[in-house]
Amino acid sequence: MSTIERLRRRPDFLAAAEGRRFHTDRMTGQGRLREPAAAGPDASCANLRIGFTITKRVGHATERNRIRRRLRAAVAAVAADLPAVPADIVLIARRPALQASFEALKDDLRRAVPAVLRPRGAEARPRRSAKADAGRADASTAVTSRADPPAASSANPEDSSRRDAEPSAAPRSLPNTCGGVPDGQ
Repeated sequence: MSTIERLRRRPDFLAAAEGRRFHTDRMTGQGRLREPAAAGPDASCANLRIGFTITKRVGHATERNRIRRRLRAAVAAVAADLPAVPADIVLIARRPALQASFEALKDDLRRAVPAVLRPRGAEARPRRSAKADAGRADASTAVTSRADPPAASSANPEDSSRRDAEPSAAPRSLPNTCGGVPDGQ
């Protein structure tokens, strides 16, 4: 079982924001591993520290406090499942955390903490094969070629010469969908 402490200082919150992230509908987790030597000779440097951020956009004060209490209780409930590593984690709550089931919050925490504490070299996504990469490149060029207008494929040669002659001309105003004149005229 890991000992969990509160993250309280702003520099620690900012440092955790530079680490990995994990998003769910109910919260975002940000975290980073700490070097034990950087914290000094303090015995608590090997503990997991968790901080909470619930902005005013989530709701009024009583709703924010209720979300904070629910997240603290979820952290206490899954403390045995969390790794005992020197790390800082910031949980940023979203509005759906207010009505979410307690089991959903606990599941989000069980997935978020290991995801944000994964070392930089270990990627969760499997590598694609060279064949899949070549297929993606062909698809991206096909999309861009469809999006570009044809330069000289116009049936009327006058239109293509006029287009080339006036590249900086203002676009023609078209009537709006109601059949009237465009807005602002």
